[in-house]
Amino acid sequence: IASVASSYGAPGEVADIYRDTEATVQTALRAPPPPPRKSWMGRFFGVIAEPRTYAALFYMVLALATGIFYFTWVVAGISMSAGLAVLIIGVPFVILYFGSVRMLSLVEGRIVEVMLGERMPRRPLYSARGRPWPERIKDMFVDPRTWSTQLYFLLMLPLGILYFTLAVTLLGVSLGLIATPVAALFGQLDDWNVQFFGLDAAQLPWATPLLALIGVVLLFATLHLARFVGQWHGGLAKHLLVKSAQYS
Repeated sequence: IASVASSYGAPGEVADIYRDTEATVQTALRAPPPPPRKSWMGRFFGVIAEPRTYAALFYMVLALATGIFYFTWVVAGISMSAGLAVLIIGVPFVILYFGSVRMLSLVEGRIVEVMLGERMPRRPLYSARGRPWPERIKDMFVDPRTWSTQLYFLLMLPLGILYFTLAVTLLGVSLGLIATPVAALFGQLDDWNVQFFGLDAAQLPWATPLLALIGVVLLFATLHLARFVGQWHGGLAKHLLVKSAQYS
């Protein structure tokens, strides 16, 4: 052991080297960021060229499905844990449920890290195999992140509904407005029944280009909203799922 330590360094030094190497590899694999744009028009329209925008937009749509699953899992787990607390199988069930919560938090962390770009934990320290299992179970119960993770999972349902509604509604409206000149060209605008300030857009030739312009602006505003939601939700996940002192 002494020979290995002298060859490779102390465990703390090896861990530091691993973290530095991982950061270097992740930086090398990450796509280069687009050059900063100085004009406000460049910043506004340049969001369409950023891959993270589409990843955040996809996460907003995916959040509804994951939110329903997480909410159902936590509500069912807490209800069954409370119901089985008076039985002898109650304690093993609670331990199994808490273990599943920690596993799901790592899965959600991977999703957040890949789609939103927020660095998330790899594993909690109490999962180390060298520690006695009673201490690992105790640490799992007293770890505040075990409880904040369940709060995060409960919040994912209303947040997922909100994210999904915003993404689908704004994208649908903006793409529909952009398509109004095409609909007018093929004579389909009457079937769409598009109203512009209470007037039928089919009877206003100048309205369709204006509606298309509004749709373009709304589309880019939706992409900016997706970026903002991705950054905000990444911070929320980081706050509720991660405790830096307990993760490697």
